[in-house]
Amino acid sequence: MIVAVLTQKGGAGKTTLALHLAGEWARSGASVLLVDADPQASAQDWAEQRARAGRRRLFGMVGLARETLHREVPDLARGVAHVVIDGPPRTTALVRSALLAAERVLVPVQPSGFDVWASQAMLDLVAEARVYRPELKAHFVVNRRVVRTRIAREVQRAIASLGVPALEASLAQRVIYAEAAGSGLLAREIDRASPAVREVAALAAEVLRGRP
Repeated sequence: MIVAVLTQKGGAGKTTLALHLAGEWARSGASVLLVDADPQASAQDWAEQRARAGRRRLFGMVGLARETLHREVPDLARGVAHVVIDGPPRTTALVRSALLAAERVLVPVQPSGFDVWASQAMLDLVAEARVYRPELKAHFVVNRRVVRTRIAREVQRAIASLGVPALEASLAQRVIYAEAAGSGLLAREIDRASPAVREVAALAAEVLRGRP
């Protein structure tokens, strides 16, 4: 399965989501490749921190911030069970290429009305890609959710009005995700008892259940 994590808005937690999905699937024994298609190369920075600390590699990673993603990724996918594309924000040509490469698209959105409204540009690109890839599936993923707040419920309703469903599983706003990003680790490696571990597991399982 080829999953692209894409958003046109920065700060939505895209790379954190991509890394944790790849790590969770790899932990289950699947072969996974993460394609870092973001020119900022945050996922590759995370991997370098991990290597400097002498930690074992959890999954393969390749930097591929090129507009030829849709031609190159299918070849890379032949050798692995899952490919996760960590896409670029605001770079429309790269996003279009990632959409054409993917089977499923996850659009992370923070629980904010502004973030939901800003996602319309991303949905327009998804609709455009479906002209060529009608089988392309897209879902919102609520990220950095503040637990038990009214705004989280309101955002779920706002998302429903856009015509693209949100996954039931979501990630909450937790310090452990920031710690993981800065240390080359995943939340599970920092604290196996953290609620973040259960969130990631639920999200990874739901994405697999919905595969085409």
